[in-house]
Amino acid sequence: MSQHSPRPLEHLAPDLPPVEEVAHLPRGFRAAGTRAGIKSTGDADLALIVVEGAPAAVAATFTTNRVPAAPVRLSQEHLEASAPDGAGRYGYVGAMLSTSGCANAATGPDGLADQRALAEVLAQAAGTEVSHTLAMSTGLIGTRLPVERIAAAIRATLADGLGQSDADLAAVAEALRTTDSRAKAATARLTLPDPTGAPVTVSVSGVAKGVGMIHPNMATMLCFMLTDVAAAPGVLHRLLQPVVARTWDQISVDGDQSTNDTVLLAASGASGAAALETDSDDARRFARALEAVARSLARQQAADGEGATTLINCRVSGAPDDVDARAVARAVVASSLVKAAVHGADPNWGRMAAAAGNAVTAPYEVLRGAGLDEEAARARGGRAVPITAERLRIDIQGTPVFAGSPVPFEAAALSERMRASEVLIRIDLGQGDGQGEAFGCDLTEAYVIENSEYST
Repeated sequence: MSQHSPRPLEHLAPDLPPVEEVAHLPRGFRAAGTRAGIKSTGDADLALIVVEGAPAAVAATFTTNRVPAAPVRLSQEHLEASAPDGAGRYGYVGAMLSTSGCANAATGPDGLADQRALAEVLAQAAGTEVSHTLAMSTGLIGTRLPVERIAAAIRATLADGLGQSDADLAAVAEALRTTDSRAKAATARLTLPDPTGAPVTVSVSGVAKGVGMIHPNMATMLCFMLTDVAAAPGVLHRLLQPVVARTWDQISVDGDQSTNDTVLLAASGASGAAALETDSDDARRFARALEAVARSLARQQAADGEGATTLINCRVSGAPDDVDARAVARAVVASSLVKAAVHGADPNWGRMAAAAGNAVTAPYEVLRGAGLDEEAARARGGRAVPITAERLRIDIQGTPVFAGSPVPFEAAALSERMRASEVLIRIDLGQGDGQGEAFGCDLTEAYVIENSEYST
């Protein structure tokens, strides 16, 4: 085969455990989704999750937006109070809530006071300490929460008793939604040993929302991840951070990062499995299941981007390392020109080459979460990725289009293959063994229409 007719690049899909796109409530939790009168539509807008028995270990990742919403600030304060060594990144939780329809962001001291008032109500109704409550919210920035209506709904729902079924966690997923066209859930199961070595089936399940204001550095999203494994808060944190770096830090819909991004991973320990230890084989197996769930949710979010018709999957190989590979993949899916080309089924590979050439590595905070030490993260953060055009290779939907120079291809046939629910772009840098992927969606007229009328 000549240099002008290279073989298509391998797809190189991540080797992760299977995932079901269903909500499954792990042991040790109760849940409910209900109506509190926040949304004018009357749709479900309040999600509640309570831990049975002792507080659960929890790890969190939050937006790096410098105008963080009140629930983000409150949750960080409560985590630091329950585990001072975690600096607001992990701790303990007895009850969690999420409100949708109002972001409670940029609302000043009054908005933070509103959030604290709801924490008091939730703690009293759930029988836990105020510092063991965590909160999320989503919706229009700059609006206040209807505290009295929400407080009444919390008291009534907890008085009736939260549910223990998968349908109750599915109701949480529904209550998280704002502009999402559908609820998002994913579950993975694995077997771990109990303290005697006997096998125990454990689960990790997540429900998430977020289809607009999505961009790397946590993207825009809210996610409850629940598991019945046992693990110390610090262990959960070390497992969660690299997973977020490879999944939610790798999705982009519109280039705007939210004020409210939050991922909460709570571990009840109710399965009876032995507690996970750092760097153990069991912890690594659990981390792969956790990543499989996070990746599924991230894909679902990108595919459901506001106005989207096509999921864009960019996989990069041959980079100096994974940091550079992820940076190139992010640059491609975040490019408005690439998004527009995919929407029009236009195999305009030049836009993909240009986006790759503009790639810069993730910021310091993301690289630390991905596992780099402090010195390396500071040295590498926000740096241009080295690209050698003569080594660059690009495939679209399995068709080679560039291999150091343009590759002849049937444009009409490739355009037809791009009229699919998912378009795969493969890029190889020809410089090493680094690999990474990112997810985005096409840019459509519907996105502009929806967001031009969002607050009115």
